[in-house]
Amino acid sequence: MAERVAAVLLLAALGLGVASCGGGDAAGAAVTVYVAKPLCRGAQTELGAHGGTAGNFQVLIRCLAPDERAGGGVDLATNGANARRATEDTRAVATLEPPGPGNKFAHAILESAGIPLVTSSSGGQGMKRIVQAVEDAGTSNVRESVQSSLEPS
Repeated sequence: MAERVAAVLLLAALGLGVASCGGGDAAGAAVTVYVAKPLCRGAQTELGAHGGTAGNFQVLIRCLAPDERAGGGVDLATNGANARRATEDTRAVATLEPPGPGNKFAHAILESAGIPLVTSSSGGQGMKRIVQAVEDAGTSNVRESVQSSLEPS
C-alpha cells in the first residue's frame, strides 16, 4: 500500500514538473544551461557576475562530459548523450558548446526539444548571450523565448 501511494505521489510530482515547463514559468524558478566541459569555467564566472540569476530566473549550469577523442575528433556517442541529457531536463533553456564537428549532430537532437545550441570559443561570451536571452524572456514560455532569441528564423 505504501509503495502504491509513493508511486502515485511520484507521478503527480512528475506531471507538475512537465506541466510547469509548457505554459507560464514562475518568477524565481530555476532554468538550466548545459555547458561543454572546456567552457564551464568561463560560463560559471560570467554567471557569477550576474549573481547566478538572469531576469526573473535562477540559472543553473550543468557541465557536460568531455566529448573529444584522445586522438582528435569527437566521440559522437558522448556528444549525443550530452545533448539527450539536456532534452530530458524540463528546465533546460540552452546548451553552450565550442565550435566543432559535433555541433551538427548535437543540434539535430536539441532542435527536436526546442533547446538552442549556442556555439562560442569563449564560455564567458557564450554565457553572456544566454543570460541576456533569459533576461529578455520575461516569465512566460522561457524556453521558447530563449530559443527564438538565440536562433532567430
